[in-house]
Amino acid sequence: MMQHSFRRVLASVALMLAVHVSYAQAPQTVQLQNLTWTEIRDQVRAGKTTIIIPIGGTEQSGPYVAVGKHNVRAEYLSEKIAQKLGNALVAPVVSYVPEGGYAPPASHMRFPGTITIADDVFEKMLESAANSFAVHGFRNIVFLGDHGGYQNDLKQVVAHLNKTWAGTNARAFLPPEYYQTSSDGYAQILRQHGIRDDEIGTHAGLADTSLQLAVAPQMVRLSALQSAPKLGANDGVYGGDPHRSSAQLGELGVDAIVSRTVDAIRKDTAGR
Repeated sequence: MMQHSFRRVLASVALMLAVHVSYAQAPQTVQLQNLTWTEIRDQVRAGKTTIIIPIGGTEQSGPYVAVGKHNVRAEYLSEKIAQKLGNALVAPVVSYVPEGGYAPPASHMRFPGTITIADDVFEKMLESAANSFAVHGFRNIVFLGDHGGYQNDLKQVVAHLNKTWAGTNARAFLPPEYYQTSSDGYAQILRQHGIRDDEIGTHAGLADTSLQLAVAPQMVRLSALQSAPKLGANDGVYGGDPHRSSAQLGELGVDAIVSRTVDAIRKDTAGR
C-alpha cells in the first residue's frame, strides 16, 4: 500500500516538473508576437539581433484572390527567411500601406476592400517601429516590402533612419533582392518553365496567383477562376492570365525569394 502511494507521489512530482519545464522553455518560433518580453530580451542577448519587418498591404487582387494576399505572403516568406538566417525574429506584419487616393478613389481604391493610408503616415509608422526595435537592442532592422507601390517610401525610410542612427549600433536595410525576385526575377523563372508573358502579368496574373497558391491556397478561389472567362483591368487583373496558375509554379518563386533574400541579408549584415 505504501509503495503504491509512493509511486503516485513520484508520478505527481514528475508531472509538475514536466509542466514547469514546458512553461520555462520559450516556444520554438521566430514570430516576435508569440514571445514574451523576457524571452525576447534573452534571445537578443543570445545573438538574435536582426529583426525583419514584413510589409504587406490590403488591396484587391482580382475577383479570385483574397485582399490580404500581400499580408499573408510577406509574413510567410519573412518567417522562412528568419528561420534560415538563424539570428532573426519577425515583427508583426504591416498591413496598412499607401494604395492610392480615396477622394476620388484611385488605383486599387476603386475596388472594395482596399485600405490606404497617406505616404507620410506610412513612413512615420515604419520609422517609429524601427526606433522601437533599436531601443530594445536589435542592431539590424530589415524591411521586406511585398508590394511595389511603396518601394520608394521604404528607400526614404531606410535612408532617414541610417542618417539618424549615425554613430549608433543600429542600421536599417532594404535588400532589393526580395522585391526584385518576387517580380522580375520570378517572371524570368516562369519563362524558363514555358510560361508566356501574357500569362505572367504584373498584378493578379499567373505569377501572383501561383505564389499565393504556394503560400495560402485557401485565399485563392481556384475552381471559380479556372472556369471564368479571361480577366482584365476592369476586374483588377493587370497584364496577365491566371488560368494556368499552380502551387508547383508558386513554389519556384518561394524558393528563389527566400534563398536570394537570405544571401543578401547575410552579406549586408556580415560582421554585425
